[in-house]
Formats: sequence, structure tokens, C-alpha cells
Amino acid sequence: MILSNAPKDYKCPICIGFRDTSSPDTLIRPSDFVYEDDTVIALINTFFMGTKNAGHVIVVPKQHYESLYTLPDKVGHRIFDISKKIAIAMKEAYKCDGIKIMQNNEPAADQHAFHYHMHVFPRYDKDGFNSLLPEQKRLAESEERAGYAAKLRVFIEPSS
Repeated sequence: MILSNAPKDYKCPICIGFRDTSSPDTLIRPSDFVYEDDTVIALINTFFMGTKNAGHVIVVPKQHYESLYTLPDKVGHRIFDISKKIAIAMKEAYKCDGIKIMQNNEPAADQHAFHYHMHVFPRYDKDGFNSLLPEQKRLAESEERAGYAAKLRVFIEPSS
């Protein structure tokens, strides 16, 4: 049996964000969006890790699933496909040396937003990413995120 880790009366900032970017209950803005289809949305994450890996993307299902445990396989496959598309675009747009794909489930694994999301990080040689501490995470301003989203959209072809 899989129990929810979301607090009682949880207002999902991801669900709110892609339905109403003007809501005070989310930091997501229209300029954050990189890709959208019937199943998933990809957007620049509102928090950046350190300074060298800015502009990372999260790929999320449009329907609310708290974690990997409840995510339908078909949706998971679509998230993987779009994560690959984002990774390829990121290599072109950011000229990064590598890509890190990461996904967290439950608080013990550092899940903070209780809506399934796959992280796609740009990585650079000797960027120190693996030694970053949680307190080095910073809120990125909407204008800063918009620039990264615009760079990526150039390299993402519509889904077939």
C-alpha cells in the first residue's frame, strides 16, 4: 500500500501552475514552458541548483500523480520520451558536456513538490554539482527562467 506524503489539504503548486500561472499559489509563469502535449508539460524549474547548472527542466504529467508508485506506465513512457527530447535540445542550446536525469520519491529522497516530476539537468565538466548542498538551491526569477526556456524551444521539434 502506497501512502501519500502530501500534507492534508495540499495545494499542488505544479497543478496550479500549469492551469493558472497568475495564481499566488505557484511560482510558475507562462515564459517557463518549453513543451506541452496532451499528456505532459516540460518547463524550466523555478529553483536552480548552484550557478553552473541553471536552466534545468522538469517534465511533469498533466494529470496529478504524487510519485512514481502511482504513475501509469503509459504516462511514464511519455515522460521518458519527452525527457530525452529535452536532453537533446539542452545539449544544443546550452552547449553542456552532459545531462543528468533525476527523479525523487518521498521526503527521504528529497521530494518537495508532491506531483511526479522528472528533472533534466545540464552538466558541465568539473561543475561540482554532486557536491552541492540543499541550501545552495536558489529561487530563479521569472525573467531569468524565460531566457533558458526560449533557448530550448528553438531546438525542440513538435511531437509526432
